[in-house]
Amino acid sequence: MTSPPDNAMTRCGFAAIIGAPNAGKSTLINRLVGAKVCIVTHKVQTTRARIRAIAIKDLTQIVFVDTPGIFAPKRTLDEAMVAAAWDGAENADTVVLLIDAKSGLTDEARQIVGQLAKAGTKAVLALNKIDLVKREQLLAIADACNQLHSFTDTFMISAETGSGVEDLKNHIADRLPVGPWLYPEDQIADLPMRLLAAEITREKLYLRLHQELPYASTVETESWKQQKDGSVRIEQVIYVERESQRKIVLGKGGQTIKALGQTARKDIAEAIDQPVHLFLFVKVRKNWGSDPERLKMMGL
Repeated sequence: MTSPPDNAMTRCGFAAIIGAPNAGKSTLINRLVGAKVCIVTHKVQTTRARIRAIAIKDLTQIVFVDTPGIFAPKRTLDEAMVAAAWDGAENADTVVLLIDAKSGLTDEARQIVGQLAKAGTKAVLALNKIDLVKREQLLAIADACNQLHSFTDTFMISAETGSGVEDLKNHIADRLPVGPWLYPEDQIADLPMRLLAAEITREKLYLRLHQELPYASTVETESWKQQKDGSVRIEQVIYVERESQRKIVLGKGGQTIKALGQTARKDIAEAIDQPVHLFLFVKVRKNWGSDPERLKMMGL
């Protein structure tokens, strides 16, 4: 895609993807953009910060906002994540509510629809994972959602296979306001490199230790140094809340953290298109999820 001519009527705007945890928002964003810009795991609530992913459709630049899943908050981190999700929706030109069709209209999904209705927010309904659900069930879910709130349009999609996603993308692009593009045509994400690298490592952490390590962990990039040979030296700290969790991350003889580092380094190098030397450390910091400074660094 080349830059549009100076006299072309371009469009540009923000589209917020909201929904309950594990609805498939990050998978959908990656599919819409055509590249991996959001971490994806089978654990719920893995998206914490709002990530802006950028896609081009003809003369329209769409800035997708991947928001944290909306759920009933129990701690400071939860409250910040949910607030970030609703803030992303309020400031968007278009809102897409993504519902996991396999799970159906759960209590969490029902509450989100109710909030949209209460606020009078215009939104598009997208039922995801349609390849796993019978047509009659899909129609019943769509009908139940539209009984609670008058959605402008309803789409049946599978973020995993791509079915219906292009139609949704075209619909969003057609409804964004006329205006100049906000980003260069080759940029696919608006996320500081240090934070992107930390997100990649956090994904590897979740994928490897999902059965042993709870959500009380985060990753921060503490050092980023460009080397003379064109490579970058990155130092990251994995914060956990208890000593027992630190031992889990390290693994016997440091084998677990070594494996984490190898897989994270490979993905970070691909993301920044540079050779990477990655050094991981594990530290205990109790109640880090209630620390305002930590939340600020995460963009919450």
